[in-house]
Amino acid sequence: MKSRSPSVQQAFVLHHYDWSESSLILDLFTREQGRLAVVAKGAKRPYSQLRAVLLPFQRIQVSLSKPSKSAPEDGGAEVVGLRGAEWVGGSTLPAGAALFSGYYLNELLLKLLARQDPHPHLFEAYADTLPHLHANEDAQSQAALRAFELRLLRELGLLPDLSLSTVTQAPLHPDRRYALNAEAGVVAPVADAASFSGHELVHLQAALLHGSMAALRHACAGILPALRSSLRSLLHYHLGQRPLRTRQVMLDLQKLSD
Repeated sequence: MKSRSPSVQQAFVLHHYDWSESSLILDLFTREQGRLAVVAKGAKRPYSQLRAVLLPFQRIQVSLSKPSKSAPEDGGAEVVGLRGAEWVGGSTLPAGAALFSGYYLNELLLKLLARQDPHPHLFEAYADTLPHLHANEDAQSQAALRAFELRLLRELGLLPDLSLSTVTQAPLHPDRRYALNAEAGVVAPVADAASFSGHELVHLQAALLHGSMAALRHACAGILPALRSSLRSLLHYHLGQRPLRTRQVMLDLQKLSD
């Protein structure tokens, strides 16, 4: 017998767009069901209590109705109705670079997660990451972003075992250098490629297995330049023809400020 989906769930708003003059279609990231398309009727009305609740990066509790007919604007996805929503605590809306970083995380989830594919551990990792994104884009923020990218790739089965040579399945030598290749996994580095010591990759794998985002951020902190380059290539490979708009906006703004 198929289990019924819970009517009350923890969620974050990843994206929203107009559905009518008074209603919105929300793309929610829920703990129990993953990404859901949800129609919020009347949410755009000036007196609607939902206006102050349905904000990005705020952990909310939503009450959902049964699935309804598809919304044409959402590509035919099955849509459920929003019966109610309330804020359940958490950090305030980020500012500066932290805001762009938050939207970057949202865009990754929107483009890499299938609908109605639950990832409760990833949900908690997302919630844990948001408070570590700072307005000045410091090293702590960068470590938080890299840790989330690693957790996301591992949850989706797109990250090789970082403690083994992918081709031979032999344990890594602590003092040798290795690269993270999108197609071949953990391999010997080529000239000018970002590389890591075997010890560094084994440390990352141990932190991933431990499950603590704090431990994973700590493992990322000492290898940020190489990790950023390697994960960017890995994500670009798996995104294919779906470029990340948030990253391009950030780069354009950095050029204007230089």
